[in-house]
Amino acid sequence: MSTEFVQYYGTGRRKSATARVFLRPGTGQVMVNNLPLAEYFPRATLVMDLRRPLDITESGEQFDAYITVKGGGKSGQAGAVRLGLSRALLQVNPDHRSALKPLGLLTRDARKVERKKYGRAGARRRFQFSKR
Repeated sequence: MSTEFVQYYGTGRRKSATARVFLRPGTGQVMVNNLPLAEYFPRATLVMDLRRPLDITESGEQFDAYITVKGGGKSGQAGAVRLGLSRALLQVNPDHRSALKPLGLLTRDARKVERKKYGRAGARRRFQFSKR
């Protein structure tokens, strides 16, 4: 009795968030940090954006996704999960690249918060200038 355990993996990063995405054959259930997707990401726009790779490749009902995500806020975490899902779907079928790549779903968004500099109010903003 050798039932083979099939699992596909993808890592996603965005801002300071990191997501580990595991895809297993199933019914379309998505769990994020042991919570249902809609419970972990309460904003519908984040859920819609995050599910885009599954919708485009029409594989939303074929796999269960088990996701662990750390760091950052909800928006950064959703972006990290989206990239992780895209990369995991490439492992499932490399032909998905032609559908995902033109939409920018395989591109790591490298933008991060710029650090605050000394002598400034923020990263770029100066303190108010007073002539007298």
